[in-house]
Amino acid sequence: MQEREQPSFEEQYAQLPEVVHSYLEHVRVQKRLAERTHTLYALDLIKLQSFAQAAAQELLTLQPSHIRRFAAQMHGAGRSARGIALILSGWRSFFRWAAQRELVPFNPVEGVRGPKAAKPLPKALAVDDAVQLASFQNPEADPWMEARDVAMTELLYSCGLRVAELVGLDLRPDQQSRHEGRGWIDLEAGDAHVQGKGSKRRIVPVGRMAIEALQRWLALRSSALVGTAQLKAQDEAALFVGRRGERLSAQSVWSRLKQRGQQAGLATGVHPHVLRHSFASHMLQSSGDLRAVQELLGHSSIATTQIYTRLDFQHLAQAYEKAHPRAQRSSVGETPAPLRMPDDEEQN
Repeated sequence: MQEREQPSFEEQYAQLPEVVHSYLEHVRVQKRLAERTHTLYALDLIKLQSFAQAAAQELLTLQPSHIRRFAAQMHGAGRSARGIALILSGWRSFFRWAAQRELVPFNPVEGVRGPKAAKPLPKALAVDDAVQLASFQNPEADPWMEARDVAMTELLYSCGLRVAELVGLDLRPDQQSRHEGRGWIDLEAGDAHVQGKGSKRRIVPVGRMAIEALQRWLALRSSALVGTAQLKAQDEAALFVGRRGERLSAQSVWSRLKQRGQQAGLATGVHPHVLRHSFASHMLQSSGDLRAVQELLGHSSIATTQIYTRLDFQHLAQAYEKAHPRAQRSSVGETPAPLRMPDDEEQN
């Protein structure tokens, strides 16, 4: 018997109820969602619609018992706790919107929690590795691409930017960049004006080495290109462009950083968020000012920033075990009891 072919995303999207299409258009406009993010929102609701149909329920008649059952089914199918939490968050937002419009009497996802997820520590480079990466120069590389990649690396580590914030930077502010939710660099003031999550703007200081790298890049940005690419780059507002003169994509930044980390001889894989984690961890180690790091990262809640205190404690614990004579292993091979984090940090 021939296996039925799964319907495509486009087919599933078209079959969603009109109310879901209205919601997706609402969040696309209000949150200025990128195409991929909008697709992820849609996929969550396609999944919800599929569960509802299997339970012989209309979408707007679902109850908390249904949502709990759906979460249990996803868990039983092997989906991670974090993945389930993200899907529930998407469903919760949809029903919150529906409740505000009195399409449902209450939000059935409110109060429903998925399986508890472990909280892995963010991966950050050691200070020496971060400096090694930022100062790495490849004499065999194309000078134009090398100048751009050095500037991107320095800026990510200097400011702790998300990759979307980096590629969203313009050369200068104008009405269109503000309207489209983009940021810009002010080299004279030494600031990056960033459009972060939730359309929240913040100003982040740019370090001296990053400014110098940006100046070298801007001297080559369009002048080293030729033909159509040069014309496009001259008209393009983006700070970072590719060989065709168009705004660089987030995928390209990931690829270039991964390659750069390998060329610099780092054992740890490098991607934009590793540099963001490194920025936060190193700032906290040096300053101990959690509130300042929260502001620089653009976190809405300090609880999100507190995870870096665990990284800081890990660093201190390793230094203790290496340096303190009573922390080292005894001659008979006994291992000392591991250091414990304070209770309040364990809970965060």
